[in-house]
Amino acid sequence: RSFAGEAIPAVALTDPSGARLDLASLGGKPVLVNLWATWCVPCVTEMPLLDELAGELGDSVEVLTVSEDIQGAEKVVPFFEQQKLANLPQWMDPENALAVAYGGGTGLPLTVLYDAEGKEVWRVLGGYDWSSAEARELVAEATAT
Repeated sequence: RSFAGEAIPAVALTDPSGARLDLASLGGKPVLVNLWATWCVPCVTEMPLLDELAGELGDSVEVLTVSEDIQGAEKVVPFFEQQKLANLPQWMDPENALAVAYGGGTGLPLTVLYDAEGKEVWRVLGGYDWSSAEARELVAEATAT
């Protein structure tokens, strides 16, 4: 929680179709940002759990998964198809601009929760059990404000 209150980074992401998303333009509801990569074992392990969480949260919290794979869609699209991740978006950051905005040398996965005003609530570095009751309580912190 040492970064609590910091604004969501002004970084642009892309999806496999080429659509862009400027993170700083998000607002109005909480956002859970997860940086991951197909080569990261803890990332791969938690992706189905994040998919389930995103399905449960519906429109109350926007869950954004952001691949740091340099090969972008070449790796991300087949991964999502193989894993059948229906509730997660396929955002990509092949230049690693978001990882740099979070301090550069951070490991993966890295998950950051922002409140509806785009201010950081907390972050989790490393794999996490997103199916736990504790995870739901942590996410609820952003919806309670």
